[in-house]
Amino acid sequence: MTTDILLQGLKAWDPRAIGRAISLVENGAESADAILSSLDEDLISKATILGITGPPGAGKSTLTNGIISQLRQDRKRIGIIAIDPSSPISGGAILGDRIRMMQHATDPDVVVRSMATRGRLGGLCATAGAAVRIMASCGCSTIIIETVGVGQSEMDIIRLADITLLVLAPGLGDDIQAMKAGLLEVADLLVVNKADCKGADILAMDLEAVARRGRSGPTTRVSMTVATESKGIAELLDLLDTVDSEHRNSGERLKRRRWAHDQEVLDWCLEIVRPRLLAEITRRELPLLGDPRLKAKKILEEL
Repeated sequence: MTTDILLQGLKAWDPRAIGRAISLVENGAESADAILSSLDEDLISKATILGITGPPGAGKSTLTNGIISQLRQDRKRIGIIAIDPSSPISGGAILGDRIRMMQHATDPDVVVRSMATRGRLGGLCATAGAAVRIMASCGCSTIIIETVGVGQSEMDIIRLADITLLVLAPGLGDDIQAMKAGLLEVADLLVVNKADCKGADILAMDLEAVARRGRSGPTTRVSMTVATESKGIAELLDLLDTVDSEHRNSGERLKRRRWAHDQEVLDWCLEIVRPRLLAEITRRELPLLGDPRLKAKKILEEL
């Protein structure tokens, strides 16, 4: 598939072309620059990027499935980026989330892409941002990013999503873990999934109390769902629409995108410079004696 044919396929909403384009960008192909420079910025600005994160076992994938089904009832075109842990052997994605979303595989207006973390601790992979923009440029009104299970250092999701949804469940100690991770201070919506289980009401009350003290202030809301029975998902999407409108009208959405843009540019600067710096360090055959930090400063000054 030539680059021109690929670009035509993207404009025509060809799922095969979308997948191919993301793969080319992910692998750093020569055509990646042409693909990224051809994207429709207007469609990208209109799309909503929803981040779904939370501890393993909270029901993120089941909830994501329910959200997709609800959005498709409104005939919205959906993109899903499922971030899976990397295989320790191949470095590729395990593809667990794609397997769990097979019910949408035959829907021509849903594109599911599994991507590997490739060793990154932040819960996202380096090219997730590019994948989001490709999907949005092809006409996805909503792009859902579901991360791997979060830990205390895994906060990348807030850098890319317009709205961050933190999924918790009773009985897993999730509330304590989330508070330690600081996710409650950045999540826009807190979802207590498996709300039919013992302890769900108590967890919801605890989260509401913490959310009122969080950075997000009054925009942080707590919702309860039973994703396996599709209960509470319609109400959750209503809350998502409310938060999205508030962020667009207040300028918060633009502010977040500007910050995310600058951070991603910085990340790519470091990714591009890193191998060149390593080659320079190797070439110099630096002695083991002496402090590495001082050597680094000297190399940067000389370069």
